[in-house]
Amino acid sequence: MFLSEMSPFKRLLSGVAVATVALTLAACSDEKKDAAETGKTETTDTATKTEVKPADGGSMMAATKTEAASTEAKPAADAGQTQVAQAAAPTKVELPQPEGEIEIAKLMEPGPLPEMSIGKADAKVTIVEYMSMTCPHCARFHNETFDAIKAKYVDGGQVRFVVREFPFDPRAAAAFMLARCAPEGQYFPMVSMLFKQQETWAAAQNGRDALLQMSKLAGFTQESFEACLTNQKLLDDVNATMQKGGKDYGVAATPTFFINGKKYSGEMSVATMSGLIDSML
Repeated sequence: MFLSEMSPFKRLLSGVAVATVALTLAACSDEKKDAAETGKTETTDTATKTEVKPADGGSMMAATKTEAASTEAKPAADAGQTQVAQAAAPTKVELPQPEGEIEIAKLMEPGPLPEMSIGKADAKVTIVEYMSMTCPHCARFHNETFDAIKAKYVDGGQVRFVVREFPFDPRAAAAFMLARCAPEGQYFPMVSMLFKQQETWAAAQNGRDALLQMSKLAGFTQESFEACLTNQKLLDDVNATMQKGGKDYGVAATPTFFINGKKYSGEMSVATMSGLIDSML
C-alpha cells in the first residue's frame, strides 16, 4: 500500500471459476469376424500338407516384433524417468533487486518507541519491516509468509525480525497502540490476531467498537481499552516512528522491508524472502 492510496475501507474480492470435462466412447467394427473365418479355411488347407515353414516364419516374425516392442519400450521408459526428474527439480525464484540501502548501524538507531523484535540479537540477518495495520498487503504477508519465515529462520537463530509502526490512518494507529498496550510478550500475537481479522475491524462502520471486541479476545477490559487509546504520548510516539521511517529511511509504502539494510517494497512470498535471506547467510 502506498501513502497516496491509504483507505481502511477497501474490501478484498474473490472469484470462483468452474470448469467442465466431456468424455467420448468409440465402437469397434465386425472385421474380426471375417478375419476369423478366413483363418479357419487356411488352417484346413494346410492340414493336408507336411510343410511347417510358414509356421516357423510366423514364429520368427512374432519374436522379431516382440524384440522390437521391447527395444521401443526402453527408450520410452527412460524418457518417462527423465520427465519425472525434471518435474521434481525445484523452480528457481527470481529475486528482486534492492531499491536502495541504509547502513545497518543507522537503521538500528534507537527510535521513539522500544524496538519490537523476535529472534537472536546477534543473528546474521536482520529484517526490519515497516507496516500499517490497515494495509491488506501487510496482512497477506503476515497471514501467508511470516509464520513460515519465523519457523525456518527466526526460531533457528539465523534471523532477527523487527516490526516498526507506519500507520496510514487513525484506525491503524489505534490498532498499533493496542498492540503496544498488550501484556509483555503479546505484541506479536496481538498483531497476528488483528491481521487475521483485519476485514472484521478495519472496514467496520464503527471501528472503535470492532477494535474493542478484538481487544477483549486478548484480555483487555473496557477500562484498559479506553486507557490505552487515550494515551496521547503513545499516539505521538507511534506517529513519530512513522515520520522517522519516512524522513530517515525513505519509507513511503507498506510493507517495506530492510534486509541487512537493503530496501525492498511490497509483500513477499516465502520463496522470495527465503532466497534473499539465504543469499546473506
